[in-house]
Amino acid sequence: ALGLFTGIGLSEAKARETLRNGALSALLRRAVLQARSALGPALDKATGTLLYNTAARLKDPKHLGFLVGYIARREILTDLQLSAALEYVRSHPLEPLDVADFERSCGVGVCITPEQIEEAVEAVISKHRAELLAERYHFNMGLLMGEARNRLRWADGKTIKNEVDLQVLHLLGPKTEADLEKKPKAAKARLAPAEKQKVAVVENGDMGTETQSLLEQLRGEALKFHKPGENYKTEGYVVTPNTMALLKQHLAITGGQVRTRFPPEPNGILHIGHAKAINFNFGYAKANGGVCFLRYDDTNPEKEEEKYFTAIREMVEWLGYQPYAVTHASDYFDQLYTWALELIRRGQAYVCHQKVEEIKGHNPPPSPWRDRPVEESLLLFEDMRKGKFGEGEATLRMKLVMEDGKMDPVAYRVKFTPHHRTGDKWCIYPTYDYTHCLCDSIEHITHSLCTKEFQARRSSYFWLCNALDVYCPVQWEYGRLNLLYTVVSKRKIIRLVETGAVRDWDDPRLFTLTALRRRGFPPEAINNFCARVGVTVAQATMEPHLLEACAREVLNEQAPRAMAVLEPLKVTITNFPAPKALEVLVPNFPADESRGFHKVPFHQTIYIEETDFREEADKGYKRLAPGQPVGLRHAGYVITVQNVIKDVSGRVIELEVTCTKSDVAEKPKAFIHWVSVPLACEVRLYERLFLHKNPEDPSEVPGGFLSDLNPDSLRVVHSALVDSSVHSARPFDKFQFERLGYFSVDPDSEEGKMVFNRTVTLKEDPGK
Repeated sequence: ALGLFTGIGLSEAKARETLRNGALSALLRRAVLQARSALGPALDKATGTLLYNTAARLKDPKHLGFLVGYIARREILTDLQLSAALEYVRSHPLEPLDVADFERSCGVGVCITPEQIEEAVEAVISKHRAELLAERYHFNMGLLMGEARNRLRWADGKTIKNEVDLQVLHLLGPKTEADLEKKPKAAKARLAPAEKQKVAVVENGDMGTETQSLLEQLRGEALKFHKPGENYKTEGYVVTPNTMALLKQHLAITGGQVRTRFPPEPNGILHIGHAKAINFNFGYAKANGGVCFLRYDDTNPEKEEEKYFTAIREMVEWLGYQPYAVTHASDYFDQLYTWALELIRRGQAYVCHQKVEEIKGHNPPPSPWRDRPVEESLLLFEDMRKGKFGEGEATLRMKLVMEDGKMDPVAYRVKFTPHHRTGDKWCIYPTYDYTHCLCDSIEHITHSLCTKEFQARRSSYFWLCNALDVYCPVQWEYGRLNLLYTVVSKRKIIRLVETGAVRDWDDPRLFTLTALRRRGFPPEAINNFCARVGVTVAQATMEPHLLEACAREVLNEQAPRAMAVLEPLKVTITNFPAPKALEVLVPNFPADESRGFHKVPFHQTIYIEETDFREEADKGYKRLAPGQPVGLRHAGYVITVQNVIKDVSGRVIELEVTCTKSDVAEKPKAFIHWVSVPLACEVRLYERLFLHKNPEDPSEVPGGFLSDLNPDSLRVVHSALVDSSVHSARPFDKFQFERLGYFSVDPDSEEGKMVFNRTVTLKEDPGK
C-alpha cells in the first residue's frame, strides 16, 4: 500500500499518514486500482492528486467509482472540475444521477481555447484600464484574475494568470522603482470614545458592532449551517428514498424560511445557560429572516407548574424576543400516539416489561420482549393507554442503538398524573427521545439547535423521523454556557431554597434569569455577554465578573444618576445662605447634560457617608477632615469643619460646618456626594454566594456545595438614605448612586420604605 500511494506522487510521509487513516486509505486504494486498470500502472502526479482529493473529500463512498471513471477517462482534469463534481453528488443524494446534468455542472467536454482566454482577459483589463494606469502595479491583480475566471469558469487558472501578466506588462511596461515600493496602508478610522460606548449597547435583542454582534455570528454563512431544504448536505444526515419528496413538501410549507425553536421543560426557572440558548435559537432565526417557536416540552406532568410556564415566556420576552408561536409538546399528543402505533406496525417498537432499574445505564441486559409479535405489542400498548399497567410495569421501546451505545430507548411510559393541559386524558406520556424530533418535524423546524450533551441522541433523532417516513430536520449541537461560583441545576437550587440559603428562585445571588432581573442586570447586558462568549462548539465556563462588566457598560448609558448615603453622618451647615431649602439641579447623566436634569433639595442639614470624614487626615486622604474642606457634588458649595460632635462612647455623630460658594473658595482636593431631606431606604449589598469557583466539584469542595456558602454573600443596610428624586421609581428601575455603584429597585419596596439591590459596583473589584 505504501508503494501504491507513493506511486501516485504522495511523499512517503504523506503516504504513511494516509495509511494511519483506515477509511481514507481504503477509499484511496480502491480509486488507484480502478484508475490503473484503465490507464496502466504508471499514473502521473496530476491524476494522483485528483484521486487523493476525491478519496479525502467524498462524503458518500458509493459515488467513488463513478467519479474515478471520469478522472481515468481524462474528463475531469482540474481541481475546479473535481470540486464541482463533489458538490454535485453531495447535492443529489438519490440514485440514479442525471449524467448529462452532472457533466454540464462539472464542465465535462468543455474546451477553452487560448483565443477565448486572451479575449476574456482583454475585456477585463479594458474595464479597469483607468485604475490600472493610475495605480500601475499597486492595483489588485487578483481582481483581474477573478473577473476573468468568472467569464471562463472552466479555464485553467495558470493559463489565465500568464495571460493577465502578459497583457498588464504590455499596457504598463516593466516595473519602475516606484512600482516596487510598498503601498502605504490606509489608516483605519477610529471611533470616538462615546461612539465606542454606544455601539456596545444592545437594543431589543439586536447587537451593536464593536464586538462582532451575535446576529453577525449567527448569519447562516458564518456558521456553515445548511440552507432550508438542503438538509441532505449535512454530514451524517440519513437520506432515504422519500427524503427529497419530503423536503420538497417541507419547502412548499415553509417557503424556504429558517425555523428554529426554544424547547424548555416547564419544571424550573431559566438560568444564564438558557440565555445563550434563547439568543442562539431566536437570534439565528432573526439573523436569517426566519422565525422561532417557543415550545414547552411538557411531557413530565409530575414536575410541571403554571408558574414555570409563565416565567419562561416572561424571560424570553424580557430578553427582547417574541416567539413566532407558543406551542406545547402536549398539543401533539394525539399525533404522537398515532405515530407510536405506526412504529409498532413497522416492527420498530415493542412493549417491554423490564424494570426501570434494569434498563438504566449503557449496558443493560437485552430485553427478552424485543422480538415479541407486532399484534401483541399493539394490544399491550393499548392496555398501557387504558391504564391496565401500573407505573414501571410496561414501557414502549424503540428498536435502535444510540451513538453512546444505549440500546432501545424508551418512547412511552405509564404515569398516573393529571397533565397541566390535557387533564386525565392520558396515563401514558412520551419521552424526550421520542417527542423532540417528531415535534420538530410537525413544526417543520429547519435547524434543531441544542447543547452538546444531546449529540448522542442525534442518531435516534434521524432514525425515528426516517422510520416513520416524516420530514426530518437537522440537529446541530453547540457548547453550553456555564458560570463559575454558582450552581444552576434545578435540584440544587431547590435545596438552597429549602435550607434557607436563598429566599427563592429569584434571589439576586443566583444566576437564574429572574434573579438577574431582580438584581438589576439589564437584558441587553445578558445578550451582550452571550455575544461575547460566542457561538462555540466547546463548552464555555466563564467568570461572573465578565457578565458584570457587560452590565456596567449598559448601565452607564441607561441608569440615571442619583445620590445615596449608606452609612449616614449628620452635617449641619451653620451659615446656610437661605432661610429655607434651596433646589439644586443635578444632571441625570453628567457626561451628557442634554439628557436632562432632576432637582434635589439642599437644606442646612445634609448627610454624608461616615467614611467621607476623618478626624485626622492621613497622607493621601483627600476628603473631609478638620482643616481640610471638601466640595459638595452639584451644590456649588465647599464645606469646612468647625465642630465635631460625639456621643458618650466617643463616636462621631454630627459635624457642624460652614459653607462657601465654590467660585470664591479655594478649590478643594475632593468632591463628595450627600443627601438632604432624604428618603429612608433599605439597601442590599450582594457578593458571591459560594466561596469556591466550582462548588459542585468534590475535589474542590469535599463537603458538597451547601458547605461552600459564603457567609457574607448578603449585607443589608437598613437605614440608608437616598435623595428624593427617586421617589416615583418602580420595581426594576435602575440608578447609578454616585460613587457607590449601580442599584435597582426591588419588588419588596413599599410605600415609605424603598428597597434597592446593588447590581454591580462602579468598578470591578481587583480581587475578583
